[in-house]
Amino acid sequence: MSINLYPDDNILQEDLVTRFFRYTSVSSQSDASSTIVPSTPGQRELAELLKEELTSMGLHNLHLSEYGVLTGYLPKNCKSSIPSMGFCAHLDTVDVGLRPSIRPQRVTFTGAPICLNKEEQIYLDPADHPELLPYKGQEILVTDGLSVLGADNKAAISTIMTALQVLRDTPSLLHGDIYVAFVPDEEIGLVGAKHMDFNRFPVQFAYTIDSCEIGEVVYQTFNAGQGTLTIEGVSAHPMSAKGVLLNPTLIAVDFANYFNRLETPENTDGTDGYIWVQAINSNQRTATVSLNIRDHHKDRYEAKKAYIREAVNFLQKRYPRAKLTLTIDDVYGNIEDAITSDNHYAIDYVYQAMGRLGITPKTIAMRGGTDGSYISTQGIPTPNFFTGAHNFHSRNEFLPLPSFVASCKMALTLITLTAEQGNA
Repeated sequence: MSINLYPDDNILQEDLVTRFFRYTSVSSQSDASSTIVPSTPGQRELAELLKEELTSMGLHNLHLSEYGVLTGYLPKNCKSSIPSMGFCAHLDTVDVGLRPSIRPQRVTFTGAPICLNKEEQIYLDPADHPELLPYKGQEILVTDGLSVLGADNKAAISTIMTALQVLRDTPSLLHGDIYVAFVPDEEIGLVGAKHMDFNRFPVQFAYTIDSCEIGEVVYQTFNAGQGTLTIEGVSAHPMSAKGVLLNPTLIAVDFANYFNRLETPENTDGTDGYIWVQAINSNQRTATVSLNIRDHHKDRYEAKKAYIREAVNFLQKRYPRAKLTLTIDDVYGNIEDAITSDNHYAIDYVYQAMGRLGITPKTIAMRGGTDGSYISTQGIPTPNFFTGAHNFHSRNEFLPLPSFVASCKMALTLITLTAEQGNA
């Protein structure tokens, strides 16, 4: 088998762009304040659109769950014992206070500032964004300056759907069972992945496509947790407050001051962890303190959780009349912790695929997580590779089309490598 069996890059590019425009036309921004899954109706609308397209491709066991999780698989086209593999992408786009609806634009970057929105005089200027410069002369997808682009993660959806279409149209490309999962609400805590029925995703390994520029590889993510301390004080009128009033706001401030100011997001990078006092909400009687807990190293992550519990115990001794209630929940784990000598091939394939495609790997320890960070905790190693886009979660997001094509060819090459190993 050979990557030369794939369609011409221009054909791939046009299919990818057409799909991307179609999928971004469905507004699917998630809503962190919602108590239901999916958190917004647009995510189910997009899942229904994908289900219809996958049906026409002939995928089997298509299932759209009550939680908006869409799964199915393309059966293998040969008799060889090829491992089943999966691809996962999320349906939602992020809410960063911009317009939910997305109107992408296709432009050629000449090296000059790109006018994103003439009426609002919004420009994407390489003087401010030098990450544009390597793509001079290329076509790129950009925003209209009023929303994110949504390459996170509709570029991945487009890549997976295009790769499946190529497999259907090219019987000479041998493959095993290819499972897909499209999940909602990744941007608000990997909620969709946590509502997956893994009986419908019975793979030996999988990939998410949810990082940035061409060449990026991620198999190290944070261990992540969230904590909430609820403080009940004692309210009193100021004229009779002496010896009675117990101010929960000040107790919350004391609690926040227990943490090292040098171990916060703004003072850490690389594989440094942190405890982030994300919010304090209070009134005369109660206060809540919200914490994010992050560390790439499991032992240090657990130590941070233990320190928080010790801080609450100390606070309780200092303020015995206060009622303190602490909850800590694990949100996701580090993909690397799920990697063993027996399943490391899932990562090895990524580097082999990049070698075949002439792509220079850029391995990063992600200061965040992907759906794969949760899926990996379920015994399915799920590393991540690039979409090709830059500046996620901002109006300055852009996606060079050659990088978009390279992402799709990565998916196809990973499928090819897996089939080759099964035939070896």
